Amino acid sequence: MPFIILSVLLQVALVVHIVKTGRNTTWIWIVVMLPLAGSIAYVLLEVLPDASNTRAARKASKKVKSVINPNKEINNATKQFSVSDTVENSMKLAEECYNKGLFSEAKSLYEKCLKGAHAGDPHLMFGFARSVFELAEYSIVKDTLDKLIEINPEYKNAEAHLLYARTLEQLNEVAAALDEYETLHGYFTGPEASFYFAKFLKNQNQNEKSKAVFQQIVDAARHSGKHYNTLHKEYISGSKKELTL
Repeated sequence: MPFIILSVLLQVALVVHIVKTGRNTTWIWIVVMLPLAGSIAYVLLEVLPDASNTRAARKASKKVKSVINPNKEINNATKQFSVSDTVENSMKLAEECYNKGLFSEAKSLYEKCLKGAHAGDPHLMFGFARSVFELAEYSIVKDTLDKLIEINPEYKNAEAHLLYARTLEQLNEVAAALDEYETLHGYFTGPEASFYFAKFLKNQNQNEKSKAVFQQIVDAARHSGKHYNTLHKEYISGSKKELTL
């Protein structure tokens, strides 16, 4: 009984908040018709982003949106692309295709954009390279990233750097991959680069060094806040698992 009362009070409070803050009145129906799920969605999508404009809040918002309407973003991107086949719309659709695991489609869209005045655009080149990586066309990835830096020497992108290291590993260029991973391990924000570095070391039978890096990831997570652990759950959990093997 107390739970029901609390649930009703929460719904009333959220409805009042929706009205007072001028939110879309559709939220009222969502909160009323879906007491628990609707309330959680409203808090995550509308309240938290206002209260804390952090990466964690934005990620939570995006995750809930994807659950409520998993195809909204790609549908919108497809619609815009069909209305106007511009580079901007093509790039947006390519990004959404990548996010949905449609790597061949993403590759084709990026490739179409990389012509004329946009042939050396670093963002398009990186998007193309990461799509091609997922298709295991590693030589093309390396050539693309080498060309990207040649054309845009001032371009700085840690994710592109990590992609390059992983590509070198796949091409069995061990010494070069080691250099790149060691550099990334020293400056990359978050545990992703360190995780792939540790996996690389393990594949090279450097088990003690590998475990030491995995342990660093776990230790960093232990001393970090909830947001950090939520954002990097995949790599933290993966590191813990590796340490038990």
